[in-house]
Amino acid sequence: MAVASPYPNYRQPKMRWLPAVPEHWNEQRAKTFFREVDERSKTGQEELLSVSHLTGVTPRSQKKVTMFKAASYVGSKLCRPGDIVINTLWAWMAALGASRHVGIVSPAYGVYRPYRADSFNPAYLDYLLRIRAYVAEYIGRSTGIRSSRLRLYPNQFLDIPLLQPPRPEQDQIVAYLRAQDAHIARFIKAKRELIKLLTEQKLALIDRAVTRGLDPNVRFKPSGIEWLGEVPEHWELRRLKFLASNTTNQTTTKASDEIYLALEHVQSWTGVARPLEGEVEFASTVKRFVADDVLFGKLRPYLAKVTRARRAGVCVSEFLVLRARKELILPAYLEQLLRCKRVIDLINSSTAGAKMPRADWTFIGNVRLSIPRQDEQEAILSHILRETKDLDEAIARTEDEIKLIREYRDRLIADVVTGQVDVRGWQPGPDDVVDDALLSALGDDNEDVTEEEDGDGED
Repeated sequence: MAVASPYPNYRQPKMRWLPAVPEHWNEQRAKTFFREVDERSKTGQEELLSVSHLTGVTPRSQKKVTMFKAASYVGSKLCRPGDIVINTLWAWMAALGASRHVGIVSPAYGVYRPYRADSFNPAYLDYLLRIRAYVAEYIGRSTGIRSSRLRLYPNQFLDIPLLQPPRPEQDQIVAYLRAQDAHIARFIKAKRELIKLLTEQKLALIDRAVTRGLDPNVRFKPSGIEWLGEVPEHWELRRLKFLASNTTNQTTTKASDEIYLALEHVQSWTGVARPLEGEVEFASTVKRFVADDVLFGKLRPYLAKVTRARRAGVCVSEFLVLRARKELILPAYLEQLLRCKRVIDLINSSTAGAKMPRADWTFIGNVRLSIPRQDEQEAILSHILRETKDLDEAIARTEDEIKLIREYRDRLIADVVTGQVDVRGWQPGPDDVVDDALLSALGDDNEDVTEEEDGDGED
């Protein structure tokens, strides 16, 4: 239950983005409390840590992070409980937090250690440093020509004022917010389970339509393919490489009117893509695609990152760019077929045992698929669109509910850590049970982006 009472007396803070804060709270520059440290791992065997704008500093083993693992982590930066860790390139996205672990992070990250271990509750700092007021301060103090390449250097961070309530108040704030987080995490977990059920219904409907057609009276024939079983008698069996070409037009530039797609921009199983537009920097060669090309994520194919381009652009090399032979298969049908669960499971089976599974075109191109005539493809696509409309709307509503509860959480945290509400008198109730494992639901279910070893990646 939210606590609404304010503190009795307030004062104006030093930091311009903050509202008035409790009069008795301390406020000093970060350099008063922290110093930059550059302790390096001698073995590289410590736990690998990731830095997220949603969950702070967490073990990579708990994240769905696409990692290009280094041959050795000797020389990586060590951090310890209570240290602040900042992804220098992504501070403007709040990719920072206070560590609760001994572990290693990228050498490009900033690590700041407290002079006194008892000056801050690390969890209080973890909440405080990711509120919007502080993010605005990071943006204002960072340097760089482009917004996507802003860097927050040590002298800039250490000059930022930190709010320091008395330690007992910090501990109470943390206890209160963790209890609220537990309630919010249970809500998010339940909503995600609903989305999973709705998505499974949708996938089953699509799978049946693209493998068996719509006519309940159709005659079937053995396909001779174990995973496919029987197929409509009049459908043709063709290898994918004869239905679509794997285009590999590489470039190092992007036109201003083109979009940019990385794996993290495509939702698993839905094909919903949120590409970047305008000026985008990328460190390596990318592939060109045109409207109606089907992009298939070959890295960790079980994620089913398959989408059809609505306009021209460039994408990371972890996508196969497949151009349909339109006289044989409609691009929209190819997209649905490649995102069919049985097809995804088959392609994923080719990567069994790999630490970082990556499918290859040699296998994918030789996958045999059962294809109806184009008029039947059009009928199946219309059926899928019609029958999944209600499911899509229910999924969208549920995702909006998760978004709203996240916004509520952000506001609640900001109000409590800046003293807009007084939680000193709060006592936990029987329902205020905090489960650390459950709190992982506060992370983003699609947070599976690439974290590069040079520190340029976002988690």
